[in-house]
Amino acid sequence: MATLVTTISETLRYRGKIGQWSWVLHRIGGLGTLLFLVIHVIDTSWVYFFPELYEEAIRIYQTPLFTVGEFFLVACVVFHAFNGVRIVLFDFKPEWWKHQAVAAQIVFLATFVVLVPVFILMGQHVVEFYTGRPFDLGLEAVITRVALPFGGGMAAALVGGAVLSVLVGAVTGNRGAAGPQLRQRSRFDQLMWTFMRLSGLLILPLVFGHLAIMHVIEGVFAINASGAAADFVAARWAFLFWRVYDAGLLALALIHGFNGFRHVVNDYATHPAIRRGLNWAIWLGCLGVIIVGAVALIGGVPNAMP
Repeated sequence: MATLVTTISETLRYRGKIGQWSWVLHRIGGLGTLLFLVIHVIDTSWVYFFPELYEEAIRIYQTPLFTVGEFFLVACVVFHAFNGVRIVLFDFKPEWWKHQAVAAQIVFLATFVVLVPVFILMGQHVVEFYTGRPFDLGLEAVITRVALPFGGGMAAALVGGAVLSVLVGAVTGNRGAAGPQLRQRSRFDQLMWTFMRLSGLLILPLVFGHLAIMHVIEGVFAINASGAAADFVAARWAFLFWRVYDAGLLALALIHGFNGFRHVVNDYATHPAIRRGLNWAIWLGCLGVIIVGAVALIGGVPNAMP
């Protein structure tokens, strides 16, 4: 915790170069995107498990708090994506490292250039939807229907991770720092290092396509504009292409995001048992969300309008 406090305090008073802010914003963008992605996968799965709740979830998405959050989400995704490309380039071309400051400036400029027209288009959807409507934050629904269930899921994952950490420690007889286990983790981390770079590049067209359709061209306000929100999803998933598209985005983005979260946690969880427990919780959460999303994709939308 002391390390985390130091990172935050030193970042806020940092007066150095652009690389520090790129690092900070890359993590904030990644964590913000992962938070939304988990919520989005879970609520979309309700179209299969709990259709009535899905209709309510879409109505919650169309409240001012989530509308503001949508703009932050798009900003997080765009910056994280562009900066991720910069990281990949320098990882595979270390001789270009002398140009990293210029590359960081290009990332900020590209993010700004993309976000300005995107925010204008999104703003048009917002103005059109809220014009003539009473202002209601929907705070109670956000807390009871989103925050509390999500917090409960996180708590369950933490408990599961703690239990597994204790069991692994009891079986192996060490605290997670023994030689063989360390070598195994190193091989795993090397594999995940490669996966993060490749998956990041593969995700780019998927996530930008999804954002363009769902948040810019049509907008979340169009999901239930002409009927039930479930019918919107059913029409999309009626085409195999979109199911494969969403499946690829589901698997790549979730594993990429949760592994990035694991790296952030490992920077601040220094105790071996605590770190191991948090890592188990992260992977349990990742597996759980993927399973929920996959079942919904395979099951489709029950009783949807043809």
